[in-house]
Amino acid sequence: MLTDTALAGSLAGIVGQAHVIAAGGDQEPYLVDWRGRYHGRAVAVVKLGSTAEVAAVVRLCAAEGIALVPQGGNTGMCGAATPPAEGRSIVLRLDRMNRIRAVSPLANSITVEAGCILQRIQEAAAEVDRLFPLSLGAEGSCQIGGNIATNAGGTAVLRYGPTRELVLGLEVVLPDGTVLDRLQGLRKNASGYDLKQLFIGSEGTLGIITAASLKLFARPKASALALVALPEMEAALRLLERLRGTVGDRLGSLEAMSRGQIEVIAEHVPDVAIPFALDCPWYLLVELTDTLAGTDLRTPLEAVLGAALEEGLIADAILAGSEAQAAALWRIRHSVSEGSKRAGYVVSHDSAVPLERQAVFVRNTERRILAAVPQARVVMHGHIGDGNIHVLAILDRDRTPDAAAAAPVAQRINEIVDDETAAQGGVISAEHGIGLSNRDRLARVTAPGDLDLMRRIKALLDPQGLLNPGKILLPAPR
Repeated sequence: MLTDTALAGSLAGIVGQAHVIAAGGDQEPYLVDWRGRYHGRAVAVVKLGSTAEVAAVVRLCAAEGIALVPQGGNTGMCGAATPPAEGRSIVLRLDRMNRIRAVSPLANSITVEAGCILQRIQEAAAEVDRLFPLSLGAEGSCQIGGNIATNAGGTAVLRYGPTRELVLGLEVVLPDGTVLDRLQGLRKNASGYDLKQLFIGSEGTLGIITAASLKLFARPKASALALVALPEMEAALRLLERLRGTVGDRLGSLEAMSRGQIEVIAEHVPDVAIPFALDCPWYLLVELTDTLAGTDLRTPLEAVLGAALEEGLIADAILAGSEAQAAALWRIRHSVSEGSKRAGYVVSHDSAVPLERQAVFVRNTERRILAAVPQARVVMHGHIGDGNIHVLAILDRDRTPDAAAAAPVAQRINEIVDDETAAQGGVISAEHGIGLSNRDRLARVTAPGDLDLMRRIKALLDPQGLLNPGKILLPAPR
């Protein structure tokens, strides 16, 4: 077995000395998750420059029995990219693999390496008058490989679907160093199993995504945006029905925030302006888009909202009069994570429930958390139309400074949210994944047969258990 020093030297022989950060070096940013809740250790952090380098490093580590932790922009919410604190592991960074390999406006596709920043892919699509619709608050720093590995959702799922539906093909390095090349980018392919789907949402536990072929769409040329004040969550669902009946696929986003969520942003993100009074329990961002330049979307939006206002379905509405005003309203929505993180210790959830049950889920969950943990500040935001509601219980940081102090309260809150999610026919993770944070919860609410099949797939592809060990699945009960 190679010593740590010898291993670092072998890695340097593959990627170059400048791209290996050995233990004791400047590893800290790569050893802790975005929320600062998990801290690991690594023999080395390796910055890879090509698929061939990834494959060579994987083969070396497979021979030496060294665990590998793929890491993109390290913006995840569940600790999926943090190395374990025990054992020997290597963090694989893909920042250098940031090339856009091909763009085809004709095929509406783009092929990129896994280290590409999401915003750069959006910009590359715009340069050829196309849209890559995946959009989230961390798009300026998250990497597409991580987005795919977690099946990221974001604010455009209502119209375009989650990341899974945006992927045409993948290039993946398997746990033995074999390169699986499925980058054809074909829209139709019935040639056997759709292998790429195994790796989308697998959080780096089955293979290391090194490149992807992605769908592009016609770029919207017209838009209209409104922020709507709602008396209750049911109003959002009824408004969804009306909008779909009136504007159809032009409905691009429908993003809900509770009053408490916006208050948190107002208190803790000072550069975000809140241009309206917070006198309703819910607020909804409604965006319409069309690919035909000059299309009047404001008139139908005003008509739907005007009728809803007259009937008392909504309490008020603000229509953006310019791109700057629209950007300012979106800035509020994109600040929910930043504001909540600054407000205290956050026990967050990523539930998805059937649309018909969203309002019941919201009411029941808030009531039950406050009854059990009255000191919690319960706020919510979510994606109306795809069933995804994020329940956040914010705890005072003086009383709960870290995960250990928060553990008993967090466990009780998690049980409430999970039980209510299951009662409404939902799942505990819609877009953030499982990682470390949600392993116990997944095991608690998932059918034993499902967990067994996941473990069998993991054992088949990664028999040594070296890829991102400890993530998603707890060890099988004995």
